[in-house]
Amino acid sequence: MDSISDLAFFVQLVKHGSLSALARELGVTPPAVTARLARMEARLGVRLLNRTTRRITVTQEGELYLSHGARLLLEFEELDRMVSSARAVPKGLLRVNATFGFGRRHIAPAVSEFARRYAEVEVQLTLTDRSIRLADEAYDVGIWFGDVPDSRLVARKIAPNRRFLCASPAYLERAGVPVAPRDLHGHQCIVLRENDAAYGTWHLRRGRKQETIKVRGALSSNDGETALVWALDGHGVLMRSEWDVYPHLRSGALQVVLPEWSLPGADVHAVYGERLNVSAKVVAFVDFLAEWFGHTAGPAVNMQGWTSHGD
Repeated sequence: MDSISDLAFFVQLVKHGSLSALARELGVTPPAVTARLARMEARLGVRLLNRTTRRITVTQEGELYLSHGARLLLEFEELDRMVSSARAVPKGLLRVNATFGFGRRHIAPAVSEFARRYAEVEVQLTLTDRSIRLADEAYDVGIWFGDVPDSRLVARKIAPNRRFLCASPAYLERAGVPVAPRDLHGHQCIVLRENDAAYGTWHLRRGRKQETIKVRGALSSNDGETALVWALDGHGVLMRSEWDVYPHLRSGALQVVLPEWSLPGADVHAVYGERLNVSAKVVAFVDFLAEWFGHTAGPAVNMQGWTSHGD
């Protein structure tokens, strides 16, 4: 007898509370239900139920079988839904949220190609100055950097990403080159107010050593592209993601500051709702983003090639 089928039968039997009630539900005779249960117990080599003509009680072995079995059945049902959703035709309105800079530069072109491939999906892309919590707004997919704070959400990594401290050669020539994190206290730092975390607090690590620095500067913004323009113009040290500064580091317009120190990771994730409620359009879009960034991502930033000014 199929183990999964037996498991589903046993869960139903305990739920109905009697052999005759389950027999009526299944449209079979009570002896057929009794025989099915007997075959199960013979296969497992244990008694699962104590039964009388009026009621049944679950044995200790039956309780173990029931508790673990019910969880396994839910996982199989979830798997069926996921596979069915993946095979269904993606269609309908898909609401996507991303931050301004990354959304314009990377998500918008991806959506353009996705729309060509999935003509029955209507994509509504909303750009904001920070990642939106999906529970607070009716978005199907959100683009997040770094850790995702809500454990109820599914986060799929679609692209690697690091953060760097950087500044223009002109600024470093004028203000000097920081050689330790504490030196940042004496520098103009361009501060971003992008999320709910304490702004202007930079966390740096080198091996097991960690430093937390509260930085200040004359310029701050909630827009990363604005802050990048200021860094290029020589106004100070900026902390920014690899995807944003890579071309400027490569051209020499910006240089890495404190290259031997690392910053908290900022891998790019596509975030969506609980697994049980995933739709075909969400599955298709997240799979597409993973494919898109896998094919279009530029070469990884090579720290060996960028040293701080003056080295």
